[in-house]
Amino acid sequence: MKRTLVGFSDQDIQELDSLSALRRVSRAELIRQAVSQYLQKLKTAESPDLAFGLWANKAEDGLAYQQRLRDEW
Repeated sequence: MKRTLVGFSDQDIQELDSLSALRRVSRAELIRQAVSQYLQKLKTAESPDLAFGLWANKAEDGLAYQQRLRDEW
């Protein structure tokens, strides 16, 4: 595991310390978890392949679905 230096505001440190006491984990572990979740969220949001094949398991044809929705207007 590599180390890095990061600066935080006094308020952020206080909140991290309160949360770390509540969860009974170190401040460093909270920050590792937060960074991991953030990176996973970015990876998921930026993946262009996520949309492909979304309709593959649907029983209704995509065009029919679109037309049905438009007919409601």
